[in-house]
Amino acid sequence: MSEYTHSSLFSPYDFIKEKTLIPAKNVLGGELQSCSVNPRTGFYRDGCCNTGPDDVGVHTVCVVVTAEFLEFSKARGNDLSTPMPMYRFSGLKPGDQWCLCAERWKEALLADKAPAVILAATHEATLQYVTLEELERYALDGEEVEMPDIFGE
Repeated sequence: MSEYTHSSLFSPYDFIKEKTLIPAKNVLGGELQSCSVNPRTGFYRDGCCNTGPDDVGVHTVCVVVTAEFLEFSKARGNDLSTPMPMYRFSGLKPGDQWCLCAERWKEALLADKAPAVILAATHEATLQYVTLEELERYALDGEEVEMPDIFGE
């Protein structure tokens, strides 16, 4: 019986030699935390801002969207507020948390429209696009802040 594998699909863990699992890291160097399950976010819709080879948009920045940012994104051709039932997407509203593309966040930063960031839920791959200092200016959390249990466990 063959084992099913899909090398381009990441969970919150990355596979390394001898099938040992290592948790994905956030921009602070800690274990990547969940961003949102309502709405369910992440490229893999696992609630985390995980990334992998299939994620060409690099959906790694956990943000809290604002009306201003949603309008900015829509004007740039990425309408995140309109529901798209065929993709099981109900549309975002101000206050929702979402895994945003790193380049879109940088674009919003340069336009002075960047939404707030949750560092503990932002994947370390984001640092290939923006600096930690840029993210920290918009951070709602920091190293000492414990993230709420959004799963209700």
